Amino acid sequence: MAPTVPLAVLALVALVAPGLGVAPPGCDYPAHRWCSSRDTAAACQVQSRCPSLPRPAAAPVQLSLYYESLCPACRQFLVLKLFPTWLLLPEEMLNITLVPYGNAQERNVSGKWDFRCQHGPEECLGNMMEACLMHEAQNFSTYFPVIFCLESGSSVTKNLEACLQIYAPELDSGRVTACVQGDTGMALMHHNAQVTDALQPPHQYVPWITVNGKHTDELQAQAEASLLGLVCHLYEGEKPEVCGGSKAPKLPSGCSR
Repeated sequence: MAPTVPLAVLALVALVAPGLGVAPPGCDYPAHRWCSSRDTAAACQVQSRCPSLPRPAAAPVQLSLYYESLCPACRQFLVLKLFPTWLLLPEEMLNITLVPYGNAQERNVSGKWDFRCQHGPEECLGNMMEACLMHEAQNFSTYFPVIFCLESGSSVTKNLEACLQIYAPELDSGRVTACVQGDTGMALMHHNAQVTDALQPPHQYVPWITVNGKHTDELQAQAEASLLGLVCHLYEGEKPEVCGGSKAPKLPSGCSR
C-alpha cells in the first residue's frame, strides 16, 4: 500500500508548482523547498508565488556635490544639509561623491597645471587640501567628518590639524600636506576639473548637485529645500523611521560663474 501524502504537502505543491507538481528544467529541489531562498525560487521559476521571500537590497541614492571650498552657499549646503542627512540615514541609503573645484579654471603652463579659483588662491588651496584628504583617507566615513569640520570652522585651510585630531586621529596630516605640495595634488585637481567640465548639462553655479547621475532645476531645488525628504522619496528599499519628512530654512543663493 502506497504511503499517504499529507494534504498540506499536496496543497503546497499545487500552490507553487508551475505544472502538476513537476519541477521545471534546472530545478533540482523538492517542491516544499522551492520558496526556501530567492535563488531556489528563481531556479524553480516560482518567484511570484513566494511572498515570504526577502526583497533584494535596493540601490543607494547616488548624490554628487560639485562645490568650492570657500563658496558660502556650498559651505552651508554641505554643513547644514548634506552632513546631517548622511548622519541620519543608514549607510546603504545614500552614496555621496564630493568634487571640490566648482567655477575654477585650469591652464597648462610649461607642462604644469595652474589653477585660478573664484574666491582666490586660498580657495584653490582649500580645494586641493580636501581632494588630497579624500585621496589619503580613502574611506568616506573617515574623510567626510573632517571636511565637515573644515567647512564649518573659521578657516578651511588653517584647521586641518585640529580637525584631524578630532575626527581622524589615525590619519597623518603630513601625508595630506605632502599631497598638496606635490604632483599628486595637481593631478587630483586636474581630474576634478575634467569631471566638472564634463557635466551635462554644464554647471552654471555652485553648489551643483546631481542625483543618480542627473541634474535638473527641480532636483536641485528639492535637494536644497529638503535633502532628507528627497533621498527618502527616491530610495526604493525599506525606509527608516527618520523618513517622515522634514523642512529646513532656505539657503543663500549659489555662487554663479
